[in-house]
Amino acid sequence: MARIAFIGLGNMGGGMAANLAKAGHEVVAFDLAEAALAKAEANGCTRAGSAAEAVANAEAVVTMLPAGKHVRQVYEASVIGTAPSSAILIDCSTIDVATAREEIGKAEAKGYQMVDAPVSGGIAAAEGGTLTFMVGGTDDAFERARPFLEQMGKAVIHAGGAGAGQAAKICNNMLLGASMVATCETFVMAQRLGLDPQTFFDIASKASGQCWSMTTYCPLPGVGPQTPADRGYEGGFAAALMLKDLRLAMEAAESVDAYTPMGAHAEELYTRFAESLGGGGKDFSAIIKMLDDSWHAPEGTATTGTPPITTLKG
Repeated sequence: MARIAFIGLGNMGGGMAANLAKAGHEVVAFDLAEAALAKAEANGCTRAGSAAEAVANAEAVVTMLPAGKHVRQVYEASVIGTAPSSAILIDCSTIDVATAREEIGKAEAKGYQMVDAPVSGGIAAAEGGTLTFMVGGTDDAFERARPFLEQMGKAVIHAGGAGAGQAAKICNNMLLGASMVATCETFVMAQRLGLDPQTFFDIASKASGQCWSMTTYCPLPGVGPQTPADRGYEGGFAAALMLKDLRLAMEAAESVDAYTPMGAHAEELYTRFAESLGGGGKDFSAIIKMLDDSWHAPEGTATTGTPPITTLKG
């Protein structure tokens, strides 16, 4: 078993660190939030007073951080040059491709092996150890990271060189965001045409229109398998996080001159829902409430300058 530093114990990182501890590793964990540290200790991790303290003598470093600027800060201030150069560095954050490649390059220049390994699966998968990891890095670095990732996930896939994991993640989530919008608007239209939602689900889930957003993550309560829609759109994958990933996808598309009109429109709709209408904390499938005109911004939400929904629909 290995000594693993785990930095970033939020909704995803907390469950991932707990699974490494459950597998028998010595997990030294750090987060800025006291509640997250206390939960990690309860799940078998050892608390560290700082990121630098966590990585000292580590054989592997795993990070799960909110954005590229946080990854850059942690690796450049606390990991590179502080962790043993023999440690494998594994960043599981979802960030922009350019930052991922830049940080891997800086780590490699100092003698480290590092991979970008963003995840798919959500909070339940993080806690249950059933995440999918999309990994970018050299073959050697991937093979060193694989045993640790396999103890947190059900699928570990080498996507290619540095940054390829991030590229795969944002492409996947752009597809997911756009397909969820299409699924939501289709259910709204079906009901307005007089179709029973369950009957439409039974038909479409076995026909050419079926997709994951419908058959596994249906945005209507009481239809198909249980989803966040059955819990008032609580839990799951927050609309604010979907918006973050769509923005990363749009930045990447612009950098390589890729024409992504569906992705761009999905970003526009999620911007309205998550920011202008205050739905960022709800599951991303809750955008169906905006598309059927039944979502009302929480009290106190500033909506000045918000374009009318008819503009976004048209």
